[in-house]
Amino acid sequence: MLPLHPESAPQVDRLPPESQGSRRRFRACHECDWVVALPPLRGGEKADCPRCSHTLVRRHHLPAQRSMSLALAALIALVIAVSFPFVSFSVGGVGNRIELPQTATTLIGFHQPLVAIAVILTILVLPALYLMGVIWLQYGLLRQHPLPASRDIARSLSHLTPWMMADVFIIGALVSLIKVAGLADIELGVSFWAFCIFSMLLLLTTQSLDSDWMWFSLAGEPLAPEGTLTGRTAAPQGLSGCPTCGLINRLSDRGASHCRRCHEKLHLRLPHSLQRTWALLGAAVIMYFPANIYPIMTTTSLGHSNPSTIIGGVVELTQMGSWPIAAVIFIASIIVPVGKLTALAWLCLVVKRGNKLNVTSRTRLYRLTEFIGRWSMVDVFVVAILVALIRAGSLMSVNPGPAALAFGTVVVLTMLAALTFDPRLIWDTPLPRKHRSLFFSKDAVDG
Repeated sequence: MLPLHPESAPQVDRLPPESQGSRRRFRACHECDWVVALPPLRGGEKADCPRCSHTLVRRHHLPAQRSMSLALAALIALVIAVSFPFVSFSVGGVGNRIELPQTATTLIGFHQPLVAIAVILTILVLPALYLMGVIWLQYGLLRQHPLPASRDIARSLSHLTPWMMADVFIIGALVSLIKVAGLADIELGVSFWAFCIFSMLLLLTTQSLDSDWMWFSLAGEPLAPEGTLTGRTAAPQGLSGCPTCGLINRLSDRGASHCRRCHEKLHLRLPHSLQRTWALLGAAVIMYFPANIYPIMTTTSLGHSNPSTIIGGVVELTQMGSWPIAAVIFIASIIVPVGKLTALAWLCLVVKRGNKLNVTSRTRLYRLTEFIGRWSMVDVFVVAILVALIRAGSLMSVNPGPAALAFGTVVVLTMLAALTFDPRLIWDTPLPRKHRSLFFSKDAVDG
């Protein structure tokens, strides 16, 4: 598509929010609760929180056309990826060829339906729903008339993003192919290359979505509550910034409300944030033991079965000379889960101990734990691919082990723990116990 001149571009692309009004637009940072006024932005510019450096708004050139074209291209690549062979292998005159959906459906035959559902959702279903949602929204905006249910769809996009793992699946596929490359002949199908392109386009689509511009085009921007002051936190003013659309809202006396623009539920602080995070971390620690004790898969070669744990797989790759792949598995399956559990537990312990010198580093640690958690799914995807691909009877086959479900559960629980932790608590100055009830409602914050 040729770039349009500003005069010929659709109105939604020509008129950013700053050009459609003279009043300032306020935002409350979702990570540190600092209230700021957004400056005028041009394409390629962004506005960061002056307190914690969290990106509040990122402006793009031709945002509606950009995200819609990328989403369409990604959806076409996904259709190709599920329509052609993904990969094939042959050994001793016996071989097998699989298509992409078989990496999930094969697991059902081994009584692993939960793992199969997790695989199919994260690599196919949720990305497809996300792309169709983006296309639906941007098409309505380009027509100057939003389509039905646009607000509900726009609100759901931000909730889908952490659970789309097409890029992680590609790493898992590469690890799987390297593991069997020395034992069998591997042939990559059209679907493999199409899925690589799809994962890249999906990533570009999520990065290209200008949510600030999109929400302004969908529903305008109501005035900020009267008396909103910048240069201070929102909580003492009885305000909260919507994590979905960014709008500042006045909270009720109980510290809760719904966003006036996108109807997302708002709280002064996430209810019982620390208790929920601790509970999820405890469950993840419990599941981490069987995930490492039991075999994650069993390889059968010439009638001899060899169960392999996560650590055993790393050792095996090291003995084969595949040091880079062994390092990837060790980092993704050992370092990342343990590091995330430790980091979140440490944040929960120190969050009520205010220290202005450490709040920035603590916030950076939280961002890191939130970002890296999904990459632990590499091992689960490796198992899914090998189980579907290596089916040559007693000559060579791979069966999933009980650790696959346990480890997948650990990944999901740690991701949920990071999502339930409210980073604004890091920046809150602890108050004497007798004064806390005057500032926070028991129903609004972690007790």
